[in-house]
Amino acid sequence: MTKPEITWEDFEKIDIRTGTIIAAEEFLGLRNPAYKVEIDFGDLGIRKSSAQITDLYKPEELIGKQILAVVNFPKKQIKNFFSECLILGVYGENNEVTLLTTSLPTNNGMQIG
Repeated sequence: MTKPEITWEDFEKIDIRTGTIIAAEEFLGLRNPAYKVEIDFGDLGIRKSSAQITDLYKPEELIGKQILAVVNFPKKQIKNFFSECLILGVYGENNEVTLLTTSLPTNNGMQIG
């Protein structure tokens, strides 16, 4: 089932950028397992995210991985942590998340369109 149709103007409001993960650690005390992740978005700076990607990835495997993320959502507080972007991924059959990446390296902060 697809979601409702949107306009081009709706799509243009979403700011999706490339970034490189520079730090990742377990986010303890949550109902659903997650990592605290820091991502370098080049000129946009370093942003933090809480990511439920523990099924397929270990924190040390994430360091240096280039990902795609939405950077213009409002900050979301999770316990004492503020998530500043949404890392994008694909849900598998068992709700495990496969991260979206670039096929070739790009500069951090490049905009998707």
